[in-house]
Amino acid sequence: MSDALSLAPDISDIPAAARAEHPLSVARKGQRGVILRVGGQTGRSEAIDPDELERRLLEMGFVEGAAFEVLHEGLFFRDPIALRVDDMRVALRRREAGAVTVQFEEI
Repeated sequence: MSDALSLAPDISDIPAAARAEHPLSVARKGQRGVILRVGGQTGRSEAIDPDELERRLLEMGFVEGAAFEVLHEGLFFRDPIALRVDDMRVALRRREAGAVTVQFEEI
């Protein structure tokens, strides 16, 4: 297959730091990126069943490959965060955002 016809993006020119994976919970206002994975584990003691959290996030549009932008952070502890996920706007607690793995755009 020709390189011109390949559907996979060429990431060889992207610095390793920009390709790093991060939880969405560390995102700051104005950051953009792409969702890589959605899981139910946040790394904290769970208030909700991990399978249920994963299902809810997927239903809200947090799917692999979706573009996002952080629009707003709450006043206290920067929680919750308001996001644009593709064409939707969603508010999410940082604890639940920890279950979403993202790749940030390089600024």
